Amino acid sequence: MSGTQSQPSLLERLFPAKRLFLRTDSDTRFVFLSPATQLIAVSGVVLVIGWTIVATAIFLMDSVSSGNFRDQAKRDQGIYEERLNAMSEERNARAAEASAAQQRFSTALEQVSMMQSKLLESEDRRRELERGIEVMQATLQRTAKERETALQDYASIKNQLSGESANGANGLSAEDMSQTLAFLSDTLDGTARERDKAADTALAAQKQYAEIDSALQKMEQRNDEIFRKLEDAMTISVKPLDRMFRNAGLNTNSLLKTVRRGYSGQGGALSPLRYSTGSIGDSAANAKRANDILSQLDRLNIYRIAAQKAPFGMPVRGNFRFTSGFGPRWGRMHSGTDFAAAHGTPIYSTADGVVTFAGWGSGYGRLIKIQHEFGIETRYAHLSRIRVKKGQRVSRGQRIGDMGNTGRSTGTHLHYEVRVGGKAVNPMVYIKAANDVF
Repeated sequence: MSGTQSQPSLLERLFPAKRLFLRTDSDTRFVFLSPATQLIAVSGVVLVIGWTIVATAIFLMDSVSSGNFRDQAKRDQGIYEERLNAMSEERNARAAEASAAQQRFSTALEQVSMMQSKLLESEDRRRELERGIEVMQATLQRTAKERETALQDYASIKNQLSGESANGANGLSAEDMSQTLAFLSDTLDGTARERDKAADTALAAQKQYAEIDSALQKMEQRNDEIFRKLEDAMTISVKPLDRMFRNAGLNTNSLLKTVRRGYSGQGGALSPLRYSTGSIGDSAANAKRANDILSQLDRLNIYRIAAQKAPFGMPVRGNFRFTSGFGPRWGRMHSGTDFAAAHGTPIYSTADGVVTFAGWGSGYGRLIKIQHEFGIETRYAHLSRIRVKKGQRVSRGQRIGDMGNTGRSTGTHLHYEVRVGGKAVNPMVYIKAANDVF
């Protein structure tokens, strides 16, 4: 039989047709596998194996990246904790420096008071010396006039006696003339001695006056230097506190009035100095400067009291991290700041106040509310334990509870809120404002 046989295609060469025989005890069957069927089967196996390899690679890459992210998060947390610890140590150092400065100011104020007393005594002595010098000058002038009169009388009498002795009309004996001249000579000598003595007394008084005046000038210069240092110290101490309250959005004038109403007692070291309008020299000016410094010190003390009553403290100490800030979150308003730490971490009051609520607060879980001055309220939520009672008065830095995971919470943390007039504000405004001072 002649003719050409057709060449098999590439598919048929790669996957030649096959028959699979299936034999049983009573029958034999076969399955025909065409090249197309084999191609489909092999393609499916290859796809399954490829998908398995790709999925495994993705899983491994995700695991590696997740591990790197956790390590980076741990490193960031360590750096942040170190920074917080450094800030805490710096705050403690600044507090110690403020206390030392307060002590130095009290000592300097006592010295100023003593120097003020000495200055007033010196002023009195100087006035007495001035009056004494005026009296001595008047005495010298009177003595000089009397001496000139006596000299004139002596010359007149001497001339008269000489003329009368020459004419022989007087009738006085030489002995009488001698006694008269001796009396006049003694009188003139006594007057000269009194004059010399008065001149020496005046010269000594002038020298003493010059010494006292020099001592007063030195004392005034020292007072001026002390006042400048005290004024600089007050400026350095008061301005940061004033800026802290303004950065926190508080009206400093209203704040000072509120604190003064609660602390209205007067007297003691901070009482204003009283001075006479007729004081000599710089006494009145120094008293005014001292009163200005006392006013600044009073403002500083009021600020320190107010700082204890406003929430400038940290509710959590030690190792923690911020997990969520103030503002919109997942389409809802997050009214506070979240601090995450270990379960049972101590929670502290951020200011002096009175506990108005201590119990279960629905989504807040275990909740504490504290009312402070100036219409400010703080809230501490999701606690595992509450350590205060309603109506209890607490101080800044006092432990009030333990961190937990109660209420609507995805993990152990503290939800911390600050409300002014019932409206939630960002707690970090107060915390950041205090970081520059404490």
